[in-house]
Amino acid sequence: MAVIEVRMQPTYKRMEPLEIAEKIKESFPMDVVEVTSFRDQVSIIVKKDNIVDICRYLHDDPNLSFDHLQDLCGADYLGKKEPRFEVVYNLYSIKYRNSIRVKAQVPEDDPRIRTVTSIWAGANWHERECFDMFGIKFKGHPDLRRILLPEDWEGYPLRKDYPLEGPEKEWSGFADAIETAKKYREFDWEG
Repeated sequence: MAVIEVRMQPTYKRMEPLEIAEKIKESFPMDVVEVTSFRDQVSIIVKKDNIVDICRYLHDDPNLSFDHLQDLCGADYLGKKEPRFEVVYNLYSIKYRNSIRVKAQVPEDDPRIRTVTSIWAGANWHERECFDMFGIKFKGHPDLRRILLPEDWEGYPLRKDYPLEGPEKEWSGFADAIETAKKYREFDWEG
């Protein structure tokens, strides 16, 4: 008679976002500023100083396992609240199918925060875009430079105080871009 080995799948308890927020508050009581909930979406607002430790905890804790950085972006609250900026991390656990949003506060007078590229390699391009659009610098980033705009572009277009019609003076590379576009019109690209 053959013996059949049955392996039990480890069981886990799917956590509600507010439960996850409570675990973060327990582990980082001095860093959590506020927990908000709107339409079943929970956000944990934290101070920026320990963002790497908080993200590492969310990634490495076997009961949380936030192994996927869905998105990282910036927010500007000019004139509405202080600190002016936030870096927003939308995290997802593939294993447990949980999601959570962490918002790190970044002041206008020192718009810097540590990079999380050592935790999620995909943060590289997200952080570059946030730098390019908001001017938030990510300390320790392996290649922090503009990703959407030319290197010599002045200003940060997603800041609330950026002029609606763009910079007052024309971008220095504009004439070159127009000439290049004219040259490329000569080619039949559909052929």
